[in-house]
Amino acid sequence: MPYAIIALIGVLGGIVSGLFGVGGGILFVPLLILLKNFNPHLAIGTSLAVIVPTALVAAFRHSLAGMIDWKTVLILALFAIAGAWLGSELSLKLETGVLRRLYAFFLLVLALKLFFQK
Repeated sequence: MPYAIIALIGVLGGIVSGLFGVGGGILFVPLLILLKNFNPHLAIGTSLAVIVPTALVAAFRHSLAGMIDWKTVLILALFAIAGAWLGSELSLKLETGVLRRLYAFFLLVLALKLFFQK
């Protein structure tokens, strides 16, 4: 049964990733914490490793439809790499409880912003 839960999380994350362009941080992390009792550091690291193949498949499908601006991809990727290095460094320095609360606050603010945006 433990692998069935992981498989379900994977399918849900893949669907959400392909549908909305998100999955790992929004779905994988909280579900791994809640359903598999991962600590936030392990959930984040695991999610990041899963994002690579998931993103490649979804990006390929969107590329076939002509829905990628490759110039923007290059600029975003260069700066996102630097940001990811800094963000992961900070994440690993934070206590598990602090990281969990910051993450929950981030999701709450994001959800409220999206919900009330016109």
